[in-house]
Amino acid sequence: MSLNDPIVPVVTEPALDAAIDAVLVPEPQPSLAAEGLPSRFCCFVTGTDTEIGKTLVSAAILHALVAGGVRACGMKPVAAGAALRNGELHNDDADMLVAESSVHLPVNITTPYMLREACAPHIAARLEGVTIEPVPIIAAYAEIAAASDAVVVEGVGGFRVPFSDHFDSAQLAEQLNLPVILVVGLRLGCISHALLTAEAIIARGLVLAGWVVNEIDPDMRFADDNVEALAERIPARLLGRIPYLDQPTPAEAAKFIDLAGLPGWPSARD
Repeated sequence: MSLNDPIVPVVTEPALDAAIDAVLVPEPQPSLAAEGLPSRFCCFVTGTDTEIGKTLVSAAILHALVAGGVRACGMKPVAAGAALRNGELHNDDADMLVAESSVHLPVNITTPYMLREACAPHIAARLEGVTIEPVPIIAAYAEIAAASDAVVVEGVGGFRVPFSDHFDSAQLAEQLNLPVILVVGLRLGCISHALLTAEAIIARGLVLAGWVVNEIDPDMRFADDNVEALAERIPARLLGRIPYLDQPTPAEAAKFIDLAGLPGWPSARD
């Protein structure tokens, strides 16, 4: 077994059994991996494209949760672009989520598929002779949910990124059935990307909980007009607008995001 081979956690939690059954025997409606667990804040963070700030927003959400005293854990189910450090594979995005989490679990649980090549996941997996499948991911998610009070799952690239010939990131979102937060990288072309992504999320019966604008182009013209056009067309609440930051950090980004009112989000008195 290589260092980056996915390992299915050996647990006997009822939630895990239900999660695996849900994958092996699909229900007519998308199944909730954490079915039977108490109400908590969980979300799936996706984006309009790659390199638009999904990790920054995911880490910022974790930062806000932990700052409020919540036992929170980040999950990056599939990470492509890993390097060996001190005998272990590391991915910068996955490491940022770990750094902002207050619940720490083995990397093969928080990132079941850690792939070396920095390319599309299905290509990186093929190069390593690995097939990305839903069962190890959902099993790992169930263990994270059982150990935490909040889970932030970060997707890969855009919403429909292939993992294999028969499995992609949109199908993973369906299997987890978590509220989705859409990160919009504010740059030329983002309006169409954002609206198509929102349509794809809603068409799968998923809850689009809200969207976050991340200003990634300091020279973006008509930025306010673009945000206004999106606000008129995306049927979900704008959760925040992160300005262009020379040295973005989760703590700084968290100042511009407000998730109060979302299902499971801790109130000020919790």
